[in-house]
Amino acid sequence: MINIGKWITKHKNIILVIAFILLIPAGIGYVSTRVNYDVLSYLPESLETIKGQDILVDEFGMGAFSMVVVEDMPMKDAAKLEKQLESIDHVKDVLWYDDAVDISVPTEMIPEDLRKAFFNGKATMMIALFDDTTSADDTMDAITQIRKVVGKNVYASGMSGVVTDIKNLALQEMPIYVVIAGLLSLVVLFLTMTSFVTPLIFLLNIGMAIVFNLGSNVFLGEISYITQALAAVLQLAVTMDYSIFLLESYEANKKRAMAHAISNTFTSITASSITTVAGFVALCFMTFKLGANIGIVMSKGVVIGVIACVTVLPAMILTCDKAIEKTTHRSLIPSLDKLSHGIVKGRYVALLLFLIVLVPAIHGNNNYKIYYNIDQSLPKNIPSNEANEKLKKEFNMSNMHMILLKDGLSAKEKSAMSKEIEKVDGVKWVIGLNSLVGSNVPESMIPNNIKKMLKTDNYELEFVSSDYSSATDEVNSQLAKIDKIVKKYQNDGMVIGEAPMMKDLQDVTDVDLKTVNNISILAIFVIILITFKSISIPVILISVIEFAIACNMAVPFYTNTSLPFVASIVIGTIQLGATVDYAILMTSRYHKERTERGQSKKDAIRIAHETSIKSILTSGLCFFAATFGVSVYSQVDMIGSICTLLSRGAIISMIVVICVLPAMLWIFDGVIKRTSWNMIKANVAKRDAEKK
Repeated sequence: MINIGKWITKHKNIILVIAFILLIPAGIGYVSTRVNYDVLSYLPESLETIKGQDILVDEFGMGAFSMVVVEDMPMKDAAKLEKQLESIDHVKDVLWYDDAVDISVPTEMIPEDLRKAFFNGKATMMIALFDDTTSADDTMDAITQIRKVVGKNVYASGMSGVVTDIKNLALQEMPIYVVIAGLLSLVVLFLTMTSFVTPLIFLLNIGMAIVFNLGSNVFLGEISYITQALAAVLQLAVTMDYSIFLLESYEANKKRAMAHAISNTFTSITASSITTVAGFVALCFMTFKLGANIGIVMSKGVVIGVIACVTVLPAMILTCDKAIEKTTHRSLIPSLDKLSHGIVKGRYVALLLFLIVLVPAIHGNNNYKIYYNIDQSLPKNIPSNEANEKLKKEFNMSNMHMILLKDGLSAKEKSAMSKEIEKVDGVKWVIGLNSLVGSNVPESMIPNNIKKMLKTDNYELEFVSSDYSSATDEVNSQLAKIDKIVKKYQNDGMVIGEAPMMKDLQDVTDVDLKTVNNISILAIFVIILITFKSISIPVILISVIEFAIACNMAVPFYTNTSLPFVASIVIGTIQLGATVDYAILMTSRYHKERTERGQSKKDAIRIAHETSIKSILTSGLCFFAATFGVSVYSQVDMIGSICTLLSRGAIISMIVVICVLPAMLWIFDGVIKRTSWNMIKANVAKRDAEKK
């Protein structure tokens, strides 16, 4: 590795030129990568709800719909609005009562089921059908156009509107995330570094690595908006350590040149990055494909960060070496030796606090609330939430399910099925061909405009109105009853739509949460076991960080805060993978002092703590700075909650490692000596030497 370091040192200008040239294709790749704003699209394709969505597109040429609420508008104007909506690109059709009854017919003479579905006082409702899926760019463009066409008293609700609002918010906020994370990280670096130029070099290097990572996402085809929003912030947070390690090594090896610093640093940052990568790779084992999307992008980002740290960063430091020296100043952080001595001396106090907090932390960690309703993660004043509230207020309706039936049921059976479904708690009405044209009308006499919306040669579609919100126990119970009724009449019948998909989301992610946590713990356990050749050390280190994670996740329980489902899944594995390095750093020095230098338990722990406390503080504060600002600024709770948990988790892990880990090493020193290969060998060698 020293030869590679020498080559990098010698050809620093070439490396910098190549790195800056590579920013061009990376930038092109970045802007060419499609962003997916619909998390429901990451559900497994094997689910019935997803298969039903595909059938909708293939058979009906329809993949999404929106309920359009119209207030205080004369019938003639409403009819004109319907035509305007139908003329918008990618609006396949608009279902309204005039598809079955002429608008000249007085409202009170309309059949009760139609009147209940489409009218409430001065308000009426239309169902706009789109020719593409919920999160397709064409559908979001159509929603945008609908909002431009309709007047002040017209509201377009539904999941397509929610996804469109997520896109608009994300596009507005994402550039700000990077700026906030960068500026706050810069503040921490200025406080902890001894040169004013070094922090700028660090940010430039990591910024380039982030562009390389985001640009290489083009090979994935598309990435989730959550991945897009978090990628830069997380990469900055978890890879800053590597730059700090390199600089410290360079300053220590200045007389021996950068080549030795690269060689020494490569080993340490590779070992450090493996646990972080393992945490992200664990997300790839989720059935919910969003996990793989985040896991691949972030694992790739860490690897790219390591490569940039041992190639581009050394070239930058060597190029700016004179500027770094000219701007060198005294450390703004005083010596932490007294603090370290006090913590080690008060280890039993830390242990007592650990035991006191342990039970409530575990209880809170096991009982915090999770929500799955996606529109709950958005501000109340955005158009989709205002429209959903208007739909609930005017029509006492929160959801629309769809029933997909294979051709073959008789009109009598369909009528009986609809009547049974209407009796289910929370069901407002059922609209299908029978309700629009009557069960006695022969198929050949059904108007084409209605038939093409609701029937094909192979399938028939019905709409079910529900006054229960998505992702609630009430709607899940309702869906189970409706599905049972549908299956009674036709085993191949399907209940699909937003609420059924969210129910599947809940079922899938509940399993994924346990899977991801178990895999990340197992993978990091193996990595630490191999690193230290010890059975007990990985148990101790993982237990310490898992305690920090439990404390972090208990906060929402005791503050009565609900977390979005994504945050609850990813936070444990990310916090474990990214912050177990703090524990590894301190334990590595303790291990070295005990095995190689023959220090006593007391001295080994004291030296390990004194030499690592500043690095742990710097790392933890950088992680906190990179994520905290985003958590405060973001209006999208899916992103804000993750950053809140990460920023708080970084601080908690930092405190727990600094305060609790020394006590754990002290108490279990005897166990570590008997279960660590290097310590066993050292003890055997010592006994042999004493015998001689």
